[in-house]
Amino acid sequence: MSRLHLPVCTSCRRPIPPYARAVRFMCPNCGEVEIWRCERCRKQGNLYVCPKCGFVGP
Repeated sequence: MSRLHLPVCTSCRRPIPPYARAVRFMCPNCGEVEIWRCERCRKQGNLYVCPKCGFVGP
């Protein structure tokens, strides 16, 4: 039996459950890393850091 792999918020590192109001997008600087943001971090404007290029975004 396989386990469900949940995406993790890039800002707070919490798992994002299915059907959550989260967003995912490619890093706006390098375009090589997928960034996930949970609803809470988006609303609070928490920063995220791209693990590849170090880009910091709101």
